[in-house]
Amino acid sequence: MSLGDEHEASGGYGGTGQTRTRLPDTGPDPYGTPRRRSSSRSLVTVVGVVVLLIAAIAFANRGGGDSDTGGSGSDKASSAATAPSGERPVVSKAEGIPTGYARNEQGAQSAATNYGIALGSADMYNTEKRHAIVNTVYAPDVAAAQLPAFDQVYSRASFLEKIGLNKDGAAPSGQTFVSRVIPVGTKVTSFSGSTATVALWYTSLFGLSGDGSKNPVTESWYTTTYQLKWVDGDWKITDFTQEDGPVPVGRDQRASTAEDMTKAVEEYGGYTYAR
Repeated sequence: MSLGDEHEASGGYGGTGQTRTRLPDTGPDPYGTPRRRSSSRSLVTVVGVVVLLIAAIAFANRGGGDSDTGGSGSDKASSAATAPSGERPVVSKAEGIPTGYARNEQGAQSAATNYGIALGSADMYNTEKRHAIVNTVYAPDVAAAQLPAFDQVYSRASFLEKIGLNKDGAAPSGQTFVSRVIPVGTKVTSFSGSTATVALWYTSLFGLSGDGSKNPVTESWYTTTYQLKWVDGDWKITDFTQEDGPVPVGRDQRASTAEDMTKAVEEYGGYTYAR
């Protein structure tokens, strides 16, 4: 695929065309039938029991089978909870991007996920930030060879105009540019210890929120497969391919207003991922 294909085409909000009737919480419904609440109470009771059971198991497992009963109460209170499964999450960053992954399949999946988030961010439309991202996530020789292609795509006047950005890649006054990748899952399709192929399935938010926007924020689904190589103690991208989907069926939810979307993007930060 060519760089920038992901956002060349614009789309709209889809739906099933069905409507839902929301019944009031108390009193008869609009059709005159009294509400039955006993089943709801039973469901809440069952859910409550399950939650308590899970909490009890977690509490019983805390401390990992330590048989020492002679410690003080304060020592027991400060004992660590059950450690999460998987490798220790990365603790270092370069240009705000998590780095320093484990040399195994879990590390490769985490690298592909976090690198995909960076490459799908709004920062790619800023020249300085774009160079920092590409130099961080790509193998050095690949980054040097690909930077001119990235610059050509993300600085192309016709492309920026089509998605509603100014010539410098910034959003017009009064609007907020949204470009965010939300990972759903990863799959390792090959692994040798020094190379790995990881498929990242994700949904993407892209567009401009704000009054007067002709390119409202839309949702798309993609799978990007990254070729990774172990270089200088970390996973780096050497190549990638992208395809549409899998795409779920859209629900009959009403699209938010431009104001609500802008507020959400500004208030809710993204995540970094490690398995």
